[in-house]
Amino acid sequence: MKLEKHISALLYRYQCVSVPGFGAFLTEIRPAHADAGTHTFYPPKKLISFNANLKNNDGLLANHIALQEKISYDQAVENISREVEEWFFTLETGKGLKLKDLGDISFNSEKNIVFIPDTPVNYLTDSFGLGMVVSPAIKREELKQVVEKLEESTPIAFTPERRKNYSYLKYAAVFVTALFAGTAGFKVYRDNQAAQQTLLVEQAVQEKVQQRIQEATFFIDNPLPAVAISVKEDAPKILPYHVVAGAFRSEANAQRAVGQLKAKGYDAKMLEKNKFGLYPVLYGSFATHSKAYKNMMEIRRTNDKEAWLLIKEL
Repeated sequence: MKLEKHISALLYRYQCVSVPGFGAFLTEIRPAHADAGTHTFYPPKKLISFNANLKNNDGLLANHIALQEKISYDQAVENISREVEEWFFTLETGKGLKLKDLGDISFNSEKNIVFIPDTPVNYLTDSFGLGMVVSPAIKREELKQVVEKLEESTPIAFTPERRKNYSYLKYAAVFVTALFAGTAGFKVYRDNQAAQQTLLVEQAVQEKVQQRIQEATFFIDNPLPAVAISVKEDAPKILPYHVVAGAFRSEANAQRAVGQLKAKGYDAKMLEKNKFGLYPVLYGSFATHSKAYKNMMEIRRTNDKEAWLLIKEL
C-alpha cells in the first residue's frame, strides 16, 4: 500500500490530512502571481506543508483507505501503522523519504523532520485546466528608437501663418494630456484600493485556516446554516455527532464493551452491523459538534486516546 497516493487524493478536497503517528500534511492557497523576471503568469494553487506535531488519528485517512481498498477500518489503521514504521526505519538509516506528488522528507542533525515540498500537480480544484502563461516582454526602447528615426528622416516645419492658424492645437494637446494624466492617476488609486481590500480578505481567510488547523479536527464538509423549524415537543431529538470507542467483529464483544462503558457512567450504545461487518460502539451521541468535540477530548485525556468523532444521522 502506498500511503502517498491516498494522501494526494484527499488533499484535493481537504486542507489537512493527518497520518496517525507521523504528522499531518497541510495546504494553504496561494493566489495567482506573475514572475517579472521570466514574464510568466501562474494560476492560484495549494501550497503543501508538514506539521510533525499533529499525529492524532482523526479517522479521515483510515476511512478513505478502508473504502478504496475494501477492507475494514481496523485493518486500514493497522496498514497505516505498518507503513509509518517503514518510513521511520528509512529515515533512521539516513536515507531520504521521497513521497510522490508531495515532497521529500528527511531528518536533520537534531533528528527533527525536514519537509521539502515537491508538488508538480495543482491540488486547487478551482484552478483545474489552468496552466502557466509566458508573455513576451514589451520592447518599449526599440519602438522609441524607430519613432526617433522617423522624426529625423521626415522633419516637420510650420510657416508662421500655419503656426498662427493652428495654435489652438497646442492648447488641445495640453488639455488631452492633463485629462489622460488625471484618468491614469484615478485608475492607479482605484487599483491600490482593490489590492488593499483583496489583501485584507486573504488575511482573514488565512486566519480562519490556521484556526481550523490548530483545532486538529477536520470534517468532510462545513455544516449547513441552522434552519429554524417548528416541531412538536415530543418529536425525537436529532443527535448526529457521535464519539466512537471502537468497532468489533463479534456482536458479543461489542455488547460486552457497551456494558463496561455504561458501568463507567457513559451513555454507551452499539450500532447495527456496518457494510464492513463490524459493530461500532459509541461513548455517546450529541446534538452539536462543540459538545461532541469537548466530550471526545475529555475521553482522550482520561480514558481512550483513540476515541474519534463520527458525523452521521442515525
